[in-house]
Amino acid sequence: MRAVVQRVTRASVSVVGEDGSAEVVGAIDRPGLLALVGVTHDDGDAQVETIARKIAELRILAGERSVLDEGAPVLVVSQFTLYADTRKGRRPSWNGAAPGPVAEPLVDAVVARLRERGVEVATGRFGAHMAVELVNDGPVTLILDA
Repeated sequence: MRAVVQRVTRASVSVVGEDGSAEVVGAIDRPGLLALVGVTHDDGDAQVETIARKIAELRILAGERSVLDEGAPVLVVSQFTLYADTRKGRRPSWNGAAPGPVAEPLVDAVVARLRERGVEVATGRFGAHMAVELVNDGPVTLILDA
């Protein structure tokens, strides 16, 4: 499991319809984190626990505080492209990404683990074409691997 975590002052995710219209499905309107989460084939409960713990406990907010310390929100968006293999040619291979039926429950489990820890979590919509808007604070962007 992999996550790209960005410290943000605000962030939102919209689902783009076939007609080009956008519906906001998740948003945080105060400082917190945006977590783009990708799943690979051999991920399971151990990886879910590690990623959720790191997202909740990383001391990357103002004053070296964590989401748990601050009561800050997190916007979680699934992103299979985090497992793109770009080593050969010009077209990425998506073979490293777990298929939807495997990945979706694990992304949902990350969200559930964060909520169990008392974190306010907003989400995107799994498998949808989404538009993510954010104001990166710092900028601070980290790659987490479990």
